[in-house]
Amino acid sequence: MSTAVMSVHDLTVDIETPNGRLRAVDGVGFDAVQGETLALLGESGCGKSMTAQAIVGLLDPVASVSSGSVVLNGTDLVTASRRKRRAMAGPELAIVFQDALTALNPVYTVGTQLAEPFRIHRRMSSRAARAEAVELMRRVGIPHPESRVDAYPHQFSGGMRQRLLIAMAVALNPTVLLADEPTTALDVTVQAQIMALLKELRNEREMAVVLITHDLALVAEEADKVAVMYAGHVVETGAVAEVFSDPQHPYTKGLLESVPVHVARGSDLASIGGTPPDLASIPSGCVYQARCPLARDRCVAERPVLHQVAKGRAAACHYSEEVSR
Repeated sequence: MSTAVMSVHDLTVDIETPNGRLRAVDGVGFDAVQGETLALLGESGCGKSMTAQAIVGLLDPVASVSSGSVVLNGTDLVTASRRKRRAMAGPELAIVFQDALTALNPVYTVGTQLAEPFRIHRRMSSRAARAEAVELMRRVGIPHPESRVDAYPHQFSGGMRQRLLIAMAVALNPTVLLADEPTTALDVTVQAQIMALLKELRNEREMAVVLITHDLALVAEEADKVAVMYAGHVVETGAVAEVFSDPQHPYTKGLLESVPVHVARGSDLASIGGTPPDLASIPSGCVYQARCPLARDRCVAERPVLHQVAKGRAAACHYSEEVSR
């Protein structure tokens, strides 16, 4: 039986601006299952990263969670105290950011940064924590870790820095690992190595992984389940193989058709017309109505809710049965 170790329900994030409050994430929900990878997929600006930041409690001061819950091992992270969240950061919940150079502190050696979780959470001595740091570096494939543990982040390549960031995240065997665009700005070969490392660590430590990406190929290759996001909403969920072979939401179908798999040289590339809605003017009906080929009067008047369309699958479309025709 699959075990949901973290359940996100009706998560809503608002941003305060000089022109008023904007809703960046609206009623997002999904389950992270032990030993599986769930992908949050969508265009830039759809709310994927802000959802992750809300979960780990790293929202900018102008943004806040206005409603919803994030229950991890019986604790609601939204209402938990700062002290409780700090205690859970590392042993139960961790995040890998997309830019390792800015995520790592440039004035401390990588050994000092890798040792910190062991000193704080496990009360290890500096010597013991350093030994754990060396072992972590070896585990994630850093060559000659004993001689490089006192090096600084800028002395490593982009791929090696990303490995170090992953090492910091998995140091204390977290229950859930969030990976926010973990292969951005890396070449294809290094991307494959990083994703292989994440999969290996997930299986080895039985973590639940939430992969945040806009890369359809990466989702197809690495994820078990997918939650497709658009304009701050989850519009479709299900097993990756089923969603990609038979999409039930027009946005998902548009994304898949835009991938140039069998396009002949010189022919036109398929794309989704228009642009996502401005956060300041989200339509009252379906958030995808302005770009949807199936849009009708009902879509303008009534916002569709995420509903079951098949076993283990859900879509937020009034006419989901027509999408695959």
